[in-house]
Amino acid sequence: MNRLDGKVAFLSGAARGIGGATAKRMVEAGAQVAIGDVLDEAGRKLAQEIGALYVHLDVTQEASWAEALNATVKHYGKLDVLVNNAGIFVGKGIEDASLDDWHRLVAVNLTGVVLGTRAALPHLKKTKGNIVNLASIAGLVGSQLDPLYSLTKGGVTLFTKSTALEFGRKGYGIRVNSIHPGLIETDMGEKTFVMRAQQQGTNDTERARQATLALHPIGRLGVADDIAKGIVFLASDDASFMTGAGLVVDGGWTAH
Repeated sequence: MNRLDGKVAFLSGAARGIGGATAKRMVEAGAQVAIGDVLDEAGRKLAQEIGALYVHLDVTQEASWAEALNATVKHYGKLDVLVNNAGIFVGKGIEDASLDDWHRLVAVNLTGVVLGTRAALPHLKKTKGNIVNLASIAGLVGSQLDPLYSLTKGGVTLFTKSTALEFGRKGYGIRVNSIHPGLIETDMGEKTFVMRAQQQGTNDTERARQATLALHPIGRLGVADDIAKGIVFLASDDASFMTGAGLVVDGGWTAH
């Protein structure tokens, strides 16, 4: 189940966090994996540990995407799976966020996904592969912490559905799905605790953590591996009848 034997997968922003956990899971599932990131030292270290290929990637630059995917295909011979994982979180309200903050969010969270999809298309059309986009529960429901982040992730949600429909209409045989993590204990997750504490006028991040935990009916916070398992499923042939879908992995947060 959920095997990726013979598959070649490229993951953006995968030097650490959810991307790093997913790269490890994919290798364990039999895939040949390429990690793209701007964190060269961490990326190379992880790639060496798990037997993957590391390539430098700035997801905001079209030329960088072309170089990274061409290097992957040159090394492995093909591309079956693209995981658009790279993303940033600013953690500012609409009155506090600057225009530069917004441009950064758009460049990574939206433009990066568009450029990755465009760059991967010629390769995925040959293999009838698939794409997994990292969205968020903030792309399904509102975010009191960062409405601009929520806006970008809502865009990823509908871009996923729209490209699934477009590729289906064109007969490409390429599946496109999104995954929607809740609050996950990664560097980005820790940042949300800091932001929530500041919004409450304190520096008590543990109190913010406990308040967040209370919103999870499952009784715990998520970890990167929870999301990695979902991504591996979507990328595998076990999800062969899924396209344009969003897999919510949030411990029950959005059930409220």
